[in-house]
Amino acid sequence: MELTRKSIQEQREAFLQAGYRLPEFDYDRVKAATDAAPAWIHFGAGNIFRAFQCNVLQNLLNQGAADTGLIAVEGFDYEIIEKMYWPHDSLSILATLKADNTVEKTIVGSITEALILDSANKAQYDRLKQIFAAPSLQMASFTITEKGYALTDARGNILPAIAADFENGPGTDGIPAPDSYLGKVVSLLYHRYVSGRRPIAMVSMDNCSHNGDKLAAAVWAFADAWCENGLAEAGFAAYVRDPQTVSYPWSMIDKITPRPDAKVEALLNQDGIQGLDAAVTGKNTYVAPFVNAEECEYLVIEDHFPNGRPALEKGGVIFTRRETVDKVEKMKVCTCLNPLHTTLAIYGCLLGYTLVSEEMKNPLLKRFVEIIGYREGLPVVVDPGILDPREFIDTVVNVRIPNPFMPDAPQRIATDTSQKLAIRFGETIKAYLKRPDLDVADLKLIPLVYAGWLRYLMAVDDKGNAFTPSSDPLLEAATAYVKDYRLDDAPKDLSRLDPLLSNEKIFGVDLTAIHMADLVKGYFAELSAGVGAVQATLDKYVK
Repeated sequence: MELTRKSIQEQREAFLQAGYRLPEFDYDRVKAATDAAPAWIHFGAGNIFRAFQCNVLQNLLNQGAADTGLIAVEGFDYEIIEKMYWPHDSLSILATLKADNTVEKTIVGSITEALILDSANKAQYDRLKQIFAAPSLQMASFTITEKGYALTDARGNILPAIAADFENGPGTDGIPAPDSYLGKVVSLLYHRYVSGRRPIAMVSMDNCSHNGDKLAAAVWAFADAWCENGLAEAGFAAYVRDPQTVSYPWSMIDKITPRPDAKVEALLNQDGIQGLDAAVTGKNTYVAPFVNAEECEYLVIEDHFPNGRPALEKGGVIFTRRETVDKVEKMKVCTCLNPLHTTLAIYGCLLGYTLVSEEMKNPLLKRFVEIIGYREGLPVVVDPGILDPREFIDTVVNVRIPNPFMPDAPQRIATDTSQKLAIRFGETIKAYLKRPDLDVADLKLIPLVYAGWLRYLMAVDDKGNAFTPSSDPLLEAATAYVKDYRLDDAPKDLSRLDPLLSNEKIFGVDLTAIHMADLVKGYFAELSAGVGAVQATLDKYVK
């Protein structure tokens, strides 16, 4: 057996006997309908897209609730398309890793066309322009990571590729098309504008706060630059700002999709499917013809689509108001999932764990995240009304994080921790400060997370072994505050931590001003008192 459309058609029974769920719709009919009247194009052909959005649409196609497929576009790493999509007819295997130790295997085939966002490839780019000119196109969605929307570097300087595209325009009158990712996307949107000012929803589905605003800001910046430089028709800037023609809905997405795991690959190989080898691209992207993911998934989208939309609610997607999306996003990021993940990431690294699921077998760590979620976080959560916060935490603590099949590592989650603390914990602290019925002094374990991060910056685990901290833009600067500390019980001059603990950008609040800095420093002193001090500190404060 092979992962190709010909193989799953000719060897359908063999696939079914091996336990695979197969596409049940008429692919040729759906392909023809999509070619004639495309409705949905997606940028960012990575794992979460294949595991989530593609599978949702396949379920709709199987039910007869949709009649057109997905068009997938990759703009960062073309080898994803060249090595994994095209050789497999845009099919992929979704291995859903369930908490009951079973694996649900689905061959997902809702993608009818896969393209690269390469303005130097005339055939590919002309096809993209043709799609964007189609009156039927309802939405362009994105999973390109939060960094994908950046126009400037860390110092606020416009990135060179962006600056060049601002100067050169959308690629008309013999001028080459833009070279930057966003420049190419906006040039396609400009082609839609000159083809009839047709409406469309530009839907960011990236896991970041107010994602639609980030996408809108990037589009507007290009439109303004091109119009001001006389490189685009004057009405284009107004077109991309008019919510009746171009909308930028907010969304909240949640589904854990770790990198393809070797154990999952071995399991699939036992079924006799050839050609499932993973690969590493020239841009160091780890890709495979399969995706492993958890069963739980949430996608909540602001219902603002000026040209209509697919009936994704029939596949479990929740459409609602912008205000509700915001509440759901804050519920997840500030209380019900992300803070628990970050807690386990920091202390997992310190205690030598390599799987988050293994951490949840430790009663102390399980109790740690339960207290942060239920006791310290839940009192300030605003109930969004469409998802119950307590039930959400229940699922996270009892089903999602302990899932033994999920190969998720604390080292992965610890990436960019300095960028996460302010939102994942600082928002809860600020909410306490605003509530007269709550006392910030009652927060005992959130400060222990902050102290744990300081201890993590020492890059030595609880057994005294050195480790390499995960990448973080502020790692070098933050590490400087703890570089002179050692694992011993000698008195420490903790005043050198004060400038760091006063940094609102990192912690969300000035910890000195709210009288939490001394508690954090005290915890840090105990955590760094010697080998085994992390475990001893958890024994003391979490029990």
